[in-house]
Amino acid sequence: MGAISARDTSAKDTEGETKTVKQYEIWWADLVPPIGHRPVLLLSRTPAFQYLSKVIVAEITATFRGIPQEIPLGRQEGLHKPCVANLDNIHVVPKACLKKLLGTLSAKREREVKRALGYALGWPELKVL
Repeated sequence: MGAISARDTSAKDTEGETKTVKQYEIWWADLVPPIGHRPVLLLSRTPAFQYLSKVIVAEITATFRGIPQEIPLGRQEGLHKPCVANLDNIHVVPKACLKKLLGTLSAKREREVKRALGYALGWPELKVL
């Protein structure tokens, strides 16, 4: 299983194919306990992956709370079952934690991420997106 180097925007997936790392992708990640191995939504802007060794991610979970900080996800985004990206649970993690590309959020859903982040951070100007 490949991992991402600190100075690269690409990674090799489990089939050995090189993938470019981009904002709004969903990756399997090995996070510190008690979080552990789980999917995450990449939030850092795409150009930053080139020079950052740590990136911002949101946890993806099967626990639905029905709050505006959540973004529903599922098979269309490469996940095996219905889940949510929870913007109340964002982390800065080493790029090396990212292990396998699962899928990506469609461009038309990017506004949902910004809106959910607005609710999570209490930024009213993003809540209207």
